[in-house]
Amino acid sequence: MQRIKTELINDNFQNYKRYNIPKAQLVIADIPYNLGVNAYASSNEWYIDGDNKKGESEKAGKQFFYTDSNFNIAEYFHFCNRLLKKEPKEKGKSPAMIVFCSFQQLELVIKYAEKYGFKHYIPLVFIKNTSAQVLKANMKIVGATEYGLVLYRDKLPKFNNNGRMIKNWFEYPRDDRGIYPKIHPTQKPVELLKNLISIFTDEGETVIDPCAGSGSTLRAAMELNRNSYGFEISKDFCKKAKEQMLTVEAIQERLF
Repeated sequence: MQRIKTELINDNFQNYKRYNIPKAQLVIADIPYNLGVNAYASSNEWYIDGDNKKGESEKAGKQFFYTDSNFNIAEYFHFCNRLLKKEPKEKGKSPAMIVFCSFQQLELVIKYAEKYGFKHYIPLVFIKNTSAQVLKANMKIVGATEYGLVLYRDKLPKFNNNGRMIKNWFEYPRDDRGIYPKIHPTQKPVELLKNLISIFTDEGETVIDPCAGSGSTLRAAMELNRNSYGFEISKDFCKKAKEQMLTVEAIQERLF
């Protein structure tokens, strides 16, 4: 197996130049959903032990992160575009970006993506077998999907389908917490990320997550023998990701 590199950097991705990291074949980005102080409104975490009879927890009326209120999407795409490799002359080799976002954000993401060079997109739907909206069960219909976009510049991105049809929807599996611990409130399943990474990259290529959070993207890339780099401004999340998701033992198991 080819030796790969996995690195989680405690810094803003805007400072990427100082780390001399290679440009990516794929950038995977999960932007804030702008839920503000209602971030936990659809979750039982709003209440102590998930029981509304015990009163509100410390998470009631709180937002996930400060970026939920001051996220700059234009600046985000400006830098993410720079993290990607240039489009090569050959067909079937082009890089791409995958953005996770809410349904309401799709139009906004498409607009700013085009402004910063991503002229084309493919919408994605991620289907869950459960819903976090336990407090809205009496509405009969609850949210059990997430959304995303594959963004690319001019040429179609690299696409590894191995002769099979790939639909625009993907199952959103639950991770085994004994293998992939829950670190971040908006953490994406490693198995889902592995599926996406395997489609749009080859072994030995580079994946970058500009807001790495739990490090799940890096873990997925590592297990697929891809180089991966992530940026996370929170010292707490960065520390937990390195200690729990990106342990030396897990990395060594994949490399040797």
